[in-house]
Amino acid sequence: MEGNHDHGRALEGRRVVIVGGTSGMGLGAARAAARAGAEVIVAGRRPSGERAASAPEDARLAHETVDVTDEGSVKALFERTGELDHLLITAAPNPGSWGVFLEQDVAGAQQFMNAKFFGSWACARYAAPRMRAGGSITFLTGGAAVRPRAGASMVSATFAALETLARGLAIEIGPLRVNTIRPGYTDSEMWSFLDDEAREQLRQKVRAAMPVRRIGTVEDIGHAAVFLMTNPQMTGAVLEITGGETLVDGL
Repeated sequence: MEGNHDHGRALEGRRVVIVGGTSGMGLGAARAAARAGAEVIVAGRRPSGERAASAPEDARLAHETVDVTDEGSVKALFERTGELDHLLITAAPNPGSWGVFLEQDVAGAQQFMNAKFFGSWACARYAAPRMRAGGSITFLTGGAAVRPRAGASMVSATFAALETLARGLAIEIGPLRVNTIRPGYTDSEMWSFLDDEAREQLRQKVRAAMPVRRIGTVEDIGHAAVFLMTNPQMTGAVLEITGGETLVDGL
């Protein structure tokens, strides 16, 4: 693992719920929170029997199933989990739902917005009343919020809306804290639709283009998530973890 990602036991005695925490960046954050001493509940679409356990911390994760596009499912999740201290929502729609603007209809565009924006909204809505003092909510967006790309206009619009929602909620539900992590290219399961050769080519392109000369890791996102959970002065903020992606020309 590159860099120092040790937060000690900063989350000892805290309950953390990570929606989307069964793989990728969410799982990276779940492992980081577990290492920091938290009781961690991970929730995702896949049945728990299909979730891989490959790190020592995985044995300490409690598993739940949720569909963020179903308000009833989200509400039931937080009724089951009860009181919590921190919530992170990393759940993301299928990449195939991004859509080229002139090839989309309204229903297609709404599919992405419903899954990412309103899914995150629902998680925050039903978690907030159960949060203990000092609690926090963290959303996850991406560099496209400020660097749109052709063929992904709904991604940019949805991410920007979610970052704006976080700032609004920071005011509305304070002293609960609400922040956003904005990752860049991160080596995670989100690229699983690429074959091994294409994925390695992506890694090489990212390393060459980024000022930090590396592609992000899920551990980077986990470190950022624990920081936002444990720093009592962070609210209404966007923490950009892009390796400088927004400073350079796109890949």
